Amino acid sequence: MELKAYLSKERGRSSKMARALNISPGFIAMIANGKKAVPPKQAVFIEKYTSGQVTRKDLRPLDYAKFWPELAD
Repeated sequence: MELKAYLSKERGRSSKMARALNISPGFIAMIANGKKAVPPKQAVFIEKYTSGQVTRKDLRPLDYAKFWPELAD
């Protein structure tokens, strides 16, 4: 699932995620809207925070295998 879709399912999800991951809500919005790439470390945290609903592959579809070769198809 795309991060933007995940965040839109519940009001305030972006703020809750930002607090939990110690990231600014603005940065979460930039990631969700594709204006910033998700740092690999944050991608892992987001995947864990969303209980796998938003995966590292979802967050970095073009280069996930570079960072996580175990996910390569």
